[in-house]
Amino acid sequence: MSIAANTIAVVGAAETTQLGVIPDVSALGLHLDAALNALADAGLKPGDIDGIACAGEHPWNVSTMLGITPKWVDGTNVGGCSFMLHVRHAAAAIAAGYCTTVLITHGESGRSQVAPPQYAPAPASLFGQFELPYGVSVPATMFTIPVLRYLKETGAEVEDLARVAVVQREWAAKNPRAYAKDPITVDDVMNSKMIAYPYRKLMCCLVTDGGGALILTSAERAKDFPTKPVYVMGTGEAVECVSISMMEDFTSSKAFRVSGKSAFESAGIQHADVDHLMVYDAFAHLPLYGLEDLGFCERGEAKDFFRERRTAPGGELPMNTNGGGLSYMHSGMYGMYALQESVRQMRGTAAAQVEGAKISVCHGVGNMFSASGTVIFTNEA
Repeated sequence: MSIAANTIAVVGAAETTQLGVIPDVSALGLHLDAALNALADAGLKPGDIDGIACAGEHPWNVSTMLGITPKWVDGTNVGGCSFMLHVRHAAAAIAAGYCTTVLITHGESGRSQVAPPQYAPAPASLFGQFELPYGVSVPATMFTIPVLRYLKETGAEVEDLARVAVVQREWAAKNPRAYAKDPITVDDVMNSKMIAYPYRKLMCCLVTDGGGALILTSAERAKDFPTKPVYVMGTGEAVECVSISMMEDFTSSKAFRVSGKSAFESAGIQHADVDHLMVYDAFAHLPLYGLEDLGFCERGEAKDFFRERRTAPGGELPMNTNGGGLSYMHSGMYGMYALQESVRQMRGTAAAQVEGAKISVCHGVGNMFSASGTVIFTNEA
């Protein structure tokens, strides 16, 4: 079914009480902490929730611990962009009358590894048969495959990846909650430890603990909540491939293009209407792909956004204003933190607030270009 723009709103949004290194809270505990903070933000009790969505944890673990008996449940897990899909699915469920108030939770003990969910690659899977035996085993070794082709074909340089990290750190310096705030230069990035060529350590995401939660309901009900409503303007989702070697084109994400196109079409906006942009930045190349595949520039032009500081503080397209996965937070599935920053920008409460921002695009990736989700928010009904 088609969901009319601005008919669903975010009325609760919060991250965990602590972010960064949390050695005394389990992954499930982080889900619950974020959920309780979001409920407080919205002025709700657990019993007011009739829909629940989460990834990483089973929905029944979260609902049981909160004392919720939901009549709508979504356990979609497509990696770090799962929460963008949850927003889309929740909006559809509310519009269809399946539920009225949806809680989306996230929590990960990515750094401290306190009772994390266990994942193991299946030896019989495509990844287990055709990539893992050849050393393609962790994100840094998976993402090198497309980024090397991207650099070769677009004329971008490794230093352009370093510039992405530098700009993200500039945004993080404005954010008291950011994990890494000390200024860095291109030379600092290029001289940091080599992880897997071309990635240096400062081009790779943080490894931290934390989580977040969102609460959605109908725009009609949103006026009854204490928070400023943030409306869901448009959404998109897509899945392209099982593993990185199966991408249709190493220099462009088909999932990004499909998801982004759906979101812009459903929102009924043009790129010039966008005031604020979040692009999942687990590694420094992802904002380059995001700018191009979402249509903010042509192929090979994204590097110029960073060379010309167009996404930096004071630039024409503020992007990843919380500091991103490179400097703010990255517990493993970053999408929730990107959504939280878009909501803060639309509420006017962000640490590095974009003055007068009315439309924010929030775009995520899942499992090394396997999946994508896009949500467009606005603060105007």
